Amino acid sequence: MAHDITVGLRAPYDAPGGAEALARFAALVDATSIDRVCVGDHVTFKGGRGFDGLVNATALAVLSRRATVQTAVYLLPLRHPVLVARQVASLAALAPGRLEFGVGIGGEDPAETRACGIDPATRGRRMDEALTVLRPLLAGGEVTMSGDFFSLDRVRVRPAPAPAVPIVIGGRSDAALRRVALHGDGWLGLWVSARRYAEATEQISRYASDAGREVARWRHGMHVWCAFGTAAARARLAAAMEDFYQTPFGKFERYCPCGTPDEIAAGLLPYVEAGCRSFNLIPLADSQEEAIEGTEAVRAMLRGAARAAERDTNDVEELS
Repeated sequence: MAHDITVGLRAPYDAPGGAEALARFAALVDATSIDRVCVGDHVTFKGGRGFDGLVNATALAVLSRRATVQTAVYLLPLRHPVLVARQVASLAALAPGRLEFGVGIGGEDPAETRACGIDPATRGRRMDEALTVLRPLLAGGEVTMSGDFFSLDRVRVRPAPAPAVPIVIGGRSDAALRRVALHGDGWLGLWVSARRYAEATEQISRYASDAGREVARWRHGMHVWCAFGTAAARARLAAAMEDFYQTPFGKFERYCPCGTPDEIAAGLLPYVEAGCRSFNLIPLADSQEEAIEGTEAVRAMLRGAARAAERDTNDVEELS
């Protein structure tokens, strides 16, 4: 349905101005219909860059009056899950009902994982084990386990967040989709086609059903780099992504719409048709105001297109 399409954007993590600039960003977003702000997470990425996802999420949750804050994604295998559970519970208490905890295993920079004392080859298994600890702790349960990476004896984290904090999980591999099916409330796709998005969400449902797990409402979504502006927008996006990932832009280009809000919305419509109802934009623009205004315009266009599709479907049903 059109009204259930939500659109967010990533908060700036490297803009000058510190807390004052972040407060201005939060106020600008609050003045729009944008549903969500998201933050990334890295410890020491590609030569030392980084930004702590939960610290940034906490700042935004305090500064914003209404927006949902999502970590997209927090590198859970690099941390101890009990400490993370306490951090998430504390943040959820500051902004009840406005936190979505997105997690992933990372991997674009194995040196980052090694710098945290973690063997990169164990990221997936550490993630699975961490989720078996984190999820029950956030639900108010008591955890006792002796695993490959964590040993716990009657550990609790109280009070449990109320309402519960949804956990969405990123990743494109089959192992990641199985992880969502077993431990997640939704999947966060990145650099996948609309067709692959549909296939992946269907796989998650099958894996969950096979495991005897029922999820009333999945919180699947897409994370999308994009650029607002003229013909120079694509070149600006290519330079930014190549600088950050140190990988040729050609690897990402077909997943990264550029141009006017109309053109970016048109690039996302196939995902709406594939069932996606949640989008995070990582927008580049000439100004912060343009990025925020463009994101709000994309939201309106996606909702409008979905409403038009619903009317067409209803007209066909009435004629049949």
